[in-house]
Amino acid sequence: MSAPQTPQRTIYLETFGCQMNVLDSELVQSHLRGLGYQFVDDREQAQVVLFNTCSVRQNAEDKVHGRIGDFKPIKKQRPDVIVGVLGCMAERDGESLLKQYPQLDLVCGPGELDKVPLLIENTITTGQSQAALQGNTNRRSGTLAAAVDDLENLDMGRSFSPDRVDTSAYVRITRGCNKFCTYCVVPFTRGAEVHRPPDHIVDECKKLADAGAIEITLLGQTVNHYRYDHAAASDTDGEARPQIGPGLNVQRAHSLATPLPQVGERPGEGDGSRDATQLRVSPSPQPSPLKGEGVTSFAHLLKRVHDEVPAIQRLRFVTSFPQHFGDDILQVMRDCPRICRYLHVPVQSGSDRMLKAMNRGHTIAEYKAFIERCRTYLPDVMIASDFILGFPGETDEDFQQTVDLIRWARFKNSFIFKYSPRPGTLAYDRLPDDVPDEVKRQRNVYLLDVQAEVSGEVHREQIGKTFDVLVEGASYAERKQTPGSNVELGWVKRTTQLSARTTGDLITMFDGDASLIGQIVPVKIHDAKPLALFGEHVV
Repeated sequence: MSAPQTPQRTIYLETFGCQMNVLDSELVQSHLRGLGYQFVDDREQAQVVLFNTCSVRQNAEDKVHGRIGDFKPIKKQRPDVIVGVLGCMAERDGESLLKQYPQLDLVCGPGELDKVPLLIENTITTGQSQAALQGNTNRRSGTLAAAVDDLENLDMGRSFSPDRVDTSAYVRITRGCNKFCTYCVVPFTRGAEVHRPPDHIVDECKKLADAGAIEITLLGQTVNHYRYDHAAASDTDGEARPQIGPGLNVQRAHSLATPLPQVGERPGEGDGSRDATQLRVSPSPQPSPLKGEGVTSFAHLLKRVHDEVPAIQRLRFVTSFPQHFGDDILQVMRDCPRICRYLHVPVQSGSDRMLKAMNRGHTIAEYKAFIERCRTYLPDVMIASDFILGFPGETDEDFQQTVDLIRWARFKNSFIFKYSPRPGTLAYDRLPDDVPDEVKRQRNVYLLDVQAEVSGEVHREQIGKTFDVLVEGASYAERKQTPGSNVELGWVKRTTQLSARTTGDLITMFDGDASLIGQIVPVKIHDAKPLALFGEHVV
């Protein structure tokens, strides 16, 4: 049921967390704009204030609690203002948030975001608090087909404003996660893995390209796990529907009895009919056929978007999981020039003992074999990773193995976090948080320094090369020095420091005219630092 047309109301929406949350907010905004709502940048001027939340890190949650707390006195002065919490924190804490904060009017989980307009209107009409929570119900179904999935309508109903052209855009291909890493709350807050119909994804990419996007990032919690079984995907009217992704038993049932490659072993060079699936990083991964019988794999989806949406000049995807990353994906990346040479593949620790405690499902030897396969197929690929420090039981030896892995793998960058217990996760209930905060802090600082050293080496190797970069806007330093420098009057021409990215996701700074924003231009690199490259526009 959709909310009725409403008189124009002003909304402030603040987003915390990952790219998935950013996309969720964009889709909610699109939905609400279509119903006549107007978005504002000042929460003091808004009639509705929404916080789209993340539960992965304690720091993000603390910020949200602070934002909600700010509205206790505001609500007394402006009792008509509507305050709501969306996303993972809302799903995990549920209606207890409403009891904890009387100033809060609504909570809505990430699986129910299509109901946000109705929640707002019901709150205004009834004066009562409202809640829409998934309650993990979609894990109770043993069928592949997701019979009811109103959230797909949110993605497909995405609207595009003619006066707002976004050069880069996100497209969701999967929602939720089936991995159950012991530190992670996502499987509980976003539910089971749901894979969208490939035709829907391609159509959305075409619409974005028509609206002016030249770069698209395909999103998923485990994006390379995408696998759409067409025979199991139709409902009674014959239309394709999102479907629950395969779990561990299905993965095992479909696994191929082929040996794992050793570190340093070169992938076989067949005709693609066998070597597309013979090299894997797990003893029991799901195969990833380029084009199976009635199945669209992630590799096939990548190729479809690349071939069927030629206006997209750059195609990216995040986040990848080392399991189920078949050579077919690497082959498609190698053979399709507009797919970016960048992989974000979290490993979380360099210690097998920690990986087992985290329930990651792979070993360091397997991860290294995967990295070497990537660089065999794609010598120019840039790889980033994630690490969690101070996980329960982590010793100095475990930490040193993580240091060694960063030096060996030569990640272009890593996202490094101190472990914080998350309520609702397996680690929270079963593993004592026994690494002192001071030790976590010291390890965090040290590993950041090690990664900065490695990043500096990787960046310096790019000096003298020329890259085609996508210009994203004025650099942070430029914006800080000249507020509003992203906005240029049509008749004013001046040089500013611009920030851009290579296909390998290397941040690149150069001086140029603001009219270059949104374009892909060649830049020759003459200097490098751990966080960025510096160059000059080649005219």
